[in-house]
Parts: sequence; structure tokens; C-alpha cells
Amino acid sequence: MVNDHHTYEKLTEITAVKNVMVDEHLKNHTYTRLGGKADFYVTPETYEQVQQIVKLANKDNIPFTMLGNGSNLIVKDGGIRGIVLNLQKLASITADGTTVIAQSGARIIDVSRHALVKKLTGLEFACGIPGSVGGALFMNAGAYGGEIRDVLESAVVVTRDGDLLTLAANQLDLEYRSSNIPDNGYIVLEATFSLQNGNYDEIKAVMDDLTFKRESKQPLEYPSCGSVFKRPPGYFAGKLIQDSNLQGKQIGGAQVSLKHAGFIVNKDHASAKQYIDLIHFIQKTVKEKFGVKLEREVKIIGEDLVE
Repeated sequence: MVNDHHTYEKLTEITAVKNVMVDEHLKNHTYTRLGGKADFYVTPETYEQVQQIVKLANKDNIPFTMLGNGSNLIVKDGGIRGIVLNLQKLASITADGTTVIAQSGARIIDVSRHALVKKLTGLEFACGIPGSVGGALFMNAGAYGGEIRDVLESAVVVTRDGDLLTLAANQLDLEYRSSNIPDNGYIVLEATFSLQNGNYDEIKAVMDDLTFKRESKQPLEYPSCGSVFKRPPGYFAGKLIQDSNLQGKQIGGAQVSLKHAGFIVNKDHASAKQYIDLIHFIQKTVKEKFGVKLEREVKIIGEDLVE
């Protein structure tokens, strides 16, 4: 563990004691219910606190990891050293005309619902995406033909040095399930979405339809990381996995979902290692059978468990 009492003291000077947890189990904070412990799990309440924590990590050479709401993520069984930062307490959503401003820790689902209430159209596609706003920008999240880059106007980020920057959407290199946010070490604090005026009933009808599709097709009854693989050009990942006769395949407590082959569910107290082993097994099998390389959409972080 990165010790230590000194780091704890510094963190609690920056933010309240209630916002700094030591040896926190990360499986409590991920959709897969997987993951070892974080040395320090910190939930700041202001932009300035985020900046100060980044500067502390730089000054004292403390490893530093951003955790969104843990929806598109696998944390390994050995956990994460240093500081794990979660912005769940920065979650305000406001609207001004056809613009919606949402803080990083807000759920993108809630932003789409806020837009509905304000009769604003453009974010309907996001009504079933479980991630946070920060996570949605990080990976240019999308569903049902829409994606974040379609509606994003700008973002406020903290740089690796702890400085605040406001960036236009086109400065984030938003591509299919990717952005330059991880490469640049940005921490997203806030996003501004540009929407259009619409009709409440029409917007709601689209959202209800997409919600029905999601709930009827996706295995929401078990913990999972969502869609595991990116869509390979010319194919559907779920169909390739299904045609490889892998539906129901299980390693330990991790299983290829019987409801949607593109999902791996934590059916019975799986370890992260079992989950990751199953991902590798799927990739190997599909490559051998169809010659198609499945690329992960889900992010894997942390350390292996040392026996």
C-alpha cells in the first residue's frame, strides 16, 4: 500500500474526512461487482478539490486513477494502488435554453431525462447508457445510432498538472468509442450539450422505445460491464460469439449471457480473473472460427492478485 498516514492527512486537509476512504473494496463501486481494494478512495465535492488532489499526487509521486461510475470497467482482484478518484458528488445538471450543462459525476441517463423534462431533443440515445457524464465523454459513448460527439459542445477538464481547461468538442478527437481524454490525462469535470427544442411526447416515445429494447435484450438481472467488445467492421460481436456456440460458456462465476452473447455476466461471485479469462477465451475462439479479432470496449485496470 502507498502509505500512509501522511497521504491520508494531506487528502483530509483538501477534502472532508467523510470523502476519504482507506482500503476501500472497489467491487462496491463497479457494475460487475469485481475488484480488489483501493489504497485511498476519494470523492471530492468541488473542482478546486480535484485540482488540489491532482497536484498532491504529482508532488508526492502518488499513483492516481480516475474511476467513473464503474459501468464499463473491470478492476482486477489485486485492486489499485495510490489514489482512486470518483466524482460522483459532482453531479449537478442544469439547462439554459437549448443547452444542458452536466457535471462529470452525473449519470448520462439522468442528463437525457433532464433534457426530456425541458423538451429538448438530441440525447434520447443516451437514455439506456449506464455510465457517468465523464465516462461517456472518455469513450464517446453511444447507442442506437447516436453518440456523444453528436451533441457535445464543450467540456471543462483538469489537466495532468492540475490546471482547468475549457475545450471545444472538436479538441477531444471523439471517434468510435474513443477520445484523446485518456492519452492527455484529462479529468472531465463538466460537459455542455447542445440540443434542439422538441415535443415532449415525441421525445418520451423514443426514449420509452429504446428503454424497452434495452430491457428486453440485455441481461440487466446480473452484474455486468455492459457490452464487452467493440463492433468489428462488417459484423456484430454478439452474433459472432453466438455463432461460436459460446452462449452460456462459463469460467468460474463469469458467464457469457444467455440473453445477449455480447455480454458477460457475473453470475455467481466471479473473480475479475475469471471474467478476464472468459474475455480472452471468447477472443481466441472467435478468431479461430471466423478470423475476426474482437477488440475490447470494456476497460481493464488495477493489479493482479498476488497469491
